[in-house]
Amino acid sequence: MGGMATTEYDVIVLGAGAVGENVADRAVKGGLTAVIVESELVGGECSYWACMPSKALLRSAQVLRAARRVPGAAQAVTGELDVQAVLDRRDEFTSHWNDDGQVKWVEGAGISLVRGHGRITGEKQVTVGDQVLTARHAVVISTGSDSLIPDIPGLRDADPWVSRDATSAKTVPSSLAIIGGGVVAVEMASAYAGFGTAVTVIARSGLLETMEPFAGEQVADGLRELGATVLLNTETKSVKRLDDEVVLELSDGSSISAQEVLVATGRTPRTGDIGLETIGLTPGSWLDVDDTLLVRGFDWLYAGGDVNHRALLTHQGKYQARAAGDVIAARANGKPVSDAPWGTHVATADHQAVPQVTFTDPEVASIGLTAAAAEKAGYQTRVVDYEIGNVSGAAVHADGYKGTARMVVDEQRKVVLGVTFVGPDVSDLLQGATIAVVGEVPLDRLWHAVPAYPTMNEIWLRLLETYGRP
Repeated sequence: MGGMATTEYDVIVLGAGAVGENVADRAVKGGLTAVIVESELVGGECSYWACMPSKALLRSAQVLRAARRVPGAAQAVTGELDVQAVLDRRDEFTSHWNDDGQVKWVEGAGISLVRGHGRITGEKQVTVGDQVLTARHAVVISTGSDSLIPDIPGLRDADPWVSRDATSAKTVPSSLAIIGGGVVAVEMASAYAGFGTAVTVIARSGLLETMEPFAGEQVADGLRELGATVLLNTETKSVKRLDDEVVLELSDGSSISAQEVLVATGRTPRTGDIGLETIGLTPGSWLDVDDTLLVRGFDWLYAGGDVNHRALLTHQGKYQARAAGDVIAARANGKPVSDAPWGTHVATADHQAVPQVTFTDPEVASIGLTAAAAEKAGYQTRVVDYEIGNVSGAAVHADGYKGTARMVVDEQRKVVLGVTFVGPDVSDLLQGATIAVVGEVPLDRLWHAVPAYPTMNEIWLRLLETYGRP
């Protein structure tokens, strides 16, 4: 082992995705030194294979459909979607899978970068190739997650697409089978159906199962309107790749064939080969953390983003990263730690206040607990539903606007526990709902948050009216 270079930093971060970048940035702003270790592109999954390219793939067809829903604009839109132009725009968003810009940001932020595969080789120690890095205060694991390939006979041998392949495809297949019913499945179904691909979604149960039931139902209707086939409560029994197509045998005895098959059945943590066994943890496992993102049983090991399995969303990962970077700096500098609920150094929102948008057509925007989750958590609730299409702002927004809003109220405290909106462009309504849930704004105060007329935000007044004045 002689001759190996040892370098010491206050904080070592494994993974240069959005989470790793933010942890290191906050630690440096707190007066510490930090190094990020990255074996792929600096900027991570979100920048190159997830949020950004997927939204770029979805947006153009969404805009086209939106224009067609408004007379006057509809007559002006006479052409079809230019798929190559959409793919070219996607390539711009991913910087053509070149990370020079992100590397420049890391350097400008005063963060060191080591390229290569990092493994934990001891307490506060990470080895990258022949270089040993030592942390004075903390090691942070933010290595993210990979697509899970389920044990369906023949699936692995069929060389299936995973989410990365779907978001980085250079050409569009004529037909695509999608195994799964979650967010990735329905978003990629929407994108490819918008390109004119013959899409078949095969879901073992319903769509978007963790959301309000009407969300999955309306997204299924939306996909069918786009020309996709949606098979619910259907299992894929086997998969076989022939010369020019993939054949899937289904639980109802039927089979379908497609040019490509996309697997979107969940995620698995990227912790299989990062040296967890050297510190008594199980390789390939999710990492259990407290609300300051400290891995339980350690005083120096943190985990942020997908690997801790709290909320697998870029924005929640970045929120965790800010808390973790700040608390590492506070602990290192002997400063007070603000770890009471909703304090500076905790990711309290991960538990019951996670906002999420599913960019299908219709969109699904949700925050907090669903009616079922609130009931399971022991709250005494009242659920209020309202058709968004009955709001003046929605009628102006698009002819024949269809969508649903649901508000879940904690009857004892008279605050909002959760809100779900389904409909075109409802993502713009979400931050108001998030503030209501996180701020625990009493319903009698919400009556004074007057929505501007005629906008879609009028839905708030209608939900409150339906609930009734206190």
